[in-house]
Amino acid sequence: MKYNEITHVSHPQHKLKFEYTEVPFKCDGCKEAGIGSRYKCTACDYDLHLHCALPSPSLAHPFYTKCSFQFLLKPPGNVPRYCNACEKDVTGFVYHCSACGFDLHPCCAKLPMVLDDGEVKLYLYRKVSAACHRCGRKGRSWSYRSTCKKYNLHVACVKEMLVDNWHEIYFGNKTDHQGNNMYYYNSSTSSSTGTRKLETSIPSLKNTLQAYHHQKGSSSKGKVQKCCELAGLAVQFVISAVLGDPTTLIAGVIGTLMSR
Repeated sequence: MKYNEITHVSHPQHKLKFEYTEVPFKCDGCKEAGIGSRYKCTACDYDLHLHCALPSPSLAHPFYTKCSFQFLLKPPGNVPRYCNACEKDVTGFVYHCSACGFDLHPCCAKLPMVLDDGEVKLYLYRKVSAACHRCGRKGRSWSYRSTCKKYNLHVACVKEMLVDNWHEIYFGNKTDHQGNNMYYYNSSTSSSTGTRKLETSIPSLKNTLQAYHHQKGSSSKGKVQKCCELAGLAVQFVISAVLGDPTTLIAGVIGTLMSR
């Protein structure tokens, strides 16, 4: 077997080859969005996150010190389950703790505890008392928080931003709830079309953050601008991490498209 090929129990009929893409894809393992590194069967258009293609049979998480999570190809039981990190439904591959009943999407289970690009450093917290810069609410899901503790972003909110924009992508050329054009993507899509689709799909927090600060009564435009710039950098890396590939390159791609 070649070093960049694997066999996977979820797709035994063909080998999966490692590749790198700047176009979003839907993982056929966990059913969540992805970008960057993946294993793919071109013949079947079958994609897996790295975390889904090469999972740890079991793992421990610092947020749940008494739990032992086992990797499963499908959620246990017959009742709907949700991820304790992002609060989204679990419909595919999952890390499950049978003792406590907690579930984690593979990418959520592997979220880095620290995101650091040399300028912006973000720490992952199970709970944050301060309000999220997107939804303005406290609590909810896991959050990334800046070192200065002035910027917070729920992992759930990042997922919602992506889902809001990508929900229809896999079903054809449609419009979102704001009337924006959504482009269909499949394995035969050209790179230019894929980039255009990514551009229309990656959300920007600029207006959201400015509105948030106005609501909070901020009187300094400079402070608002600085916080928005920090948030712009932060959201690039959080989105990248949530999509399963928290690399500088992917964050840069997302950041460039967000700024257009």
